[in-house]
Amino acid sequence: MHFILGIRLLTENEPGRNVIFALLVMERCAICKAEDTALYENGVPICLKCANARTNPKPSAADQQVRSTLLQNILELTARIDEASAEFDEVMRQIPSDLPHPDGVQRIKNISEKLSTARQELMKAHRRLDEHLDRRTGET
Repeated sequence: MHFILGIRLLTENEPGRNVIFALLVMERCAICKAEDTALYENGVPICLKCANARTNPKPSAADQQVRSTLLQNILELTARIDEASAEFDEVMRQIPSDLPHPDGVQRIKNISEKLSTARQELMKAHRRLDEHLDRRTGET
């Protein structure tokens, strides 16, 4: 979509020279009829408010609900990662510990897997949100 500023050039021929006048034309918006504008879309006067409303439509209630759910999922998974990371740090602070060697190794493996799984799920949640936003912007 292209917008141009409405300027009309008027020429006046005088003997020996041409004079060009630029006149800024303010017309009423063709959509809302409320605002004067010098902005044109495809030759039709349109104000900034109407131009922005046409290029950035308000998302539907269902779209907002999906986005809200996806964002909530990201927040929950981020909290889960923070918790797993704190647990991992606690286990690592206990090394060397009084635990028999195999138990200590197993604790590290378990908490590492928990942290890794939480991070993978967060990446999936981010991808789902990105795909949702891409679909939404692709529709406009």
